[in-house]
Amino acid sequence: MEIRQKRLSIPLRQEALRDLEIGDVVYLDGLIFTGRIRFYERAVLQGQAPPVDIAGTCNVNFHCSPAVRVEGPDAYYIASVTGTASARFAKFLEPMFLTYGVKAIIGKGGMQPDIYRNVFKKHGAIYLLTVGYGLGALYGRQIEKVEEVHWREELGLAQAMWVIRVRDFGPLIVDCDLSGNSYQALMRESTGRSLEDILDTYPAPTLKRFGEIRSPRDDAM
Repeated sequence: MEIRQKRLSIPLRQEALRDLEIGDVVYLDGLIFTGRIRFYERAVLQGQAPPVDIAGTCNVNFHCSPAVRVEGPDAYYIASVTGTASARFAKFLEPMFLTYGVKAIIGKGGMQPDIYRNVFKKHGAIYLLTVGYGLGALYGRQIEKVEEVHWREELGLAQAMWVIRVRDFGPLIVDCDLSGNSYQALMRESTGRSLEDILDTYPAPTLKRFGEIRSPRDDAM
């Protein structure tokens, strides 16, 4: 199957997202912003809106902690940036979509299919997967500059809101499209069926009293 590649400009527009399918590889140009747990607590739970027009300028939120080097007053350099697990931020996303106009989340691991169906689809948003730990330096090279940083004093370097300008930022894989489909769920289902067929040809485990299993339904594949 041919892998489709798409290049998108930020702020993302709904018409550009309609053409995306799960499994597509995406590259981004424009402004994105970072967010971790303390950012979400401040922006969502405490209702302190960041001084940025997110919907109009940087409506892509990256779940990450950038490796930032402070080079001087208001001068920063990001050498590497690696996605962090997104599932723990799920409860904050509906307010982010509704209040701040976020249209895409970048992160690691994806989210449960019901979050995609009930939250992402409802608000016309997508989820983009980073590709492994080894590409952190590559993603860092695609950051042109730090445009703004907010709440650094209050939250610290790792948890602050970094607004960064990127070019050719990717590869990123579409894990959730506008229909709320889940690429990882589809792959797990397909792989699970294949594994079951293969494992059924193996002899029964000899050490099953110690917990040895062979079913992909029971094992943490």
